[in-house]
Amino acid sequence: MKRYDLIVVGAGPSGLSAAIEGAKRGLQVVVFDENEKPGGQLFKQIHKFFGSKEHKAKIRGFVIGEQLLKEASELGVKVVLNATVTGLYMDKELVVKIADTIYHYKGDAILIATGAAENMVTFEGWTLPGVIGAGAAQTMMNLHGVKPGNRILMLGSGNVGLVVSFQLLQCGCEVAALVDAAPRVGGYGVHAAKVARCGVPFYLSHTIVKAEGEECVTGVTIAEVDKKFQFIPGTEKHFDVDTICLAVGLSPMSQLLKIAGCEMEDNPKRGGQVPICNEYGETSIKGIFVAGDVSGVEEASSAMIEGRIAGIAAAQYLGYIGIEELEEKFEENKAALEGLRQGMFAPENRGKLIERTEEGIPVSMNLLTKGYIAEDEIERYPGVTHRAGIHPVMECSQNIPCNPCQDACPRHCIQIGSHITSLPVVDESAQCVGCGLCVAACSGQAIFLVQEDYEPGYGTVTIPYEFLPLPQKGEKGYGLDRSGQRVCEAQVMEVKTAKTFDHTNLLTIRVPVDMVGKARFYRKIF
Repeated sequence: MKRYDLIVVGAGPSGLSAAIEGAKRGLQVVVFDENEKPGGQLFKQIHKFFGSKEHKAKIRGFVIGEQLLKEASELGVKVVLNATVTGLYMDKELVVKIADTIYHYKGDAILIATGAAENMVTFEGWTLPGVIGAGAAQTMMNLHGVKPGNRILMLGSGNVGLVVSFQLLQCGCEVAALVDAAPRVGGYGVHAAKVARCGVPFYLSHTIVKAEGEECVTGVTIAEVDKKFQFIPGTEKHFDVDTICLAVGLSPMSQLLKIAGCEMEDNPKRGGQVPICNEYGETSIKGIFVAGDVSGVEEASSAMIEGRIAGIAAAQYLGYIGIEELEEKFEENKAALEGLRQGMFAPENRGKLIERTEEGIPVSMNLLTKGYIAEDEIERYPGVTHRAGIHPVMECSQNIPCNPCQDACPRHCIQIGSHITSLPVVDESAQCVGCGLCVAACSGQAIFLVQEDYEPGYGTVTIPYEFLPLPQKGEKGYGLDRSGQRVCEAQVMEVKTAKTFDHTNLLTIRVPVDMVGKARFYRKIF
């Protein structure tokens, strides 16, 4: 029976982060993962992360995955793929199925980082081919280069539903509608806004009545629901679609911890059945640690920090470091973790209606119910300014832990301050040079460059653009407003790409001067 200092189950962001910290401190570490490729969810995530530099903000998920794998390899961490851990028993013994053979391993310490599984909902026709999870859609698109469908309805307006909806659009799919039984958008407003301005309608307080089709999905009917989530007769709406994506939450994959006899609790705020653990991620069984979604569903950035904490704690448990180093590193990582758990989307605010920002500004109700900020609401936010010459307009309206825009601007035009969840403001004394670094750096694609005095009667708007093929200079099309409606004719003046932009292209369009505050997306005339 092979023995290791630390056995990690799960090669996702938390598991790899834990393995790296353990290996740094001299532990012999092996990581088992049931998939063909390591990295967990990271390699599906082509969008840029939120947070700050220490949270790997403005770096795309798959790049973070590559960085973690490289670091783990350099430290001698052994990663075994196609390895399904089927049991965790007394004395920290694991049973692992690799190919067609069963192996037994022992770890002096065990770290479970198995993540979470997609939830499903049932409705008439839910077993038809064409009803898939949003994570499955991401796998098809971002790992295998396969379109999940041509015309798709998304159920769920949390961050997963919003992010995957945008990626479906990038993949060339049409998103017919984004539907949620909840009365408000559940994810970040900036994610909703970039979907809405592409023309995707939001149907809040609606859910699926039935999927239609004989051998596969050919359509779907939704209906409005009341406060008790019961269908309201006469509100049915039909969509011709070939795919229905479900983004209705995640449940921790905690089965191994139950088998091991760890104390568990049913905690809806953390996603379901989760282990009871201390601040270092150690469970009720000494030497068995957890990190990531298996201990409570959060973002990948949080999972990586939890993994670092648990990996360091495992090293201390095994005597490779002293308690002083553990406590010192824990405080550092705790501060980073707390930075991500601030603002409107902090764990304690889940399910609550936050009506004002930290600055006392009324939250856009239109954003929460339709996916975009209304014209009579946009001017209330400090990032929306008017001045001569080119300048940034930041349509960031919620207190989200994120500040790459502040660091990106070489002229310090954008200020957030020491509190990472503060809304960005424009320093009127600083001169914008139109470099566009802030536009490219914004993880929520919520920053635009505006020049209201470009030429008589016309101004320009520079927008973040992540679709192919890229428009060509001189091309004519339409400017779309925040709701995705055509509001004016537009001409492409410039398309800027640069390595430092990391695949976020800067598209500058010329529009009538009275449209510079409204045009937020571009569509070519076909």
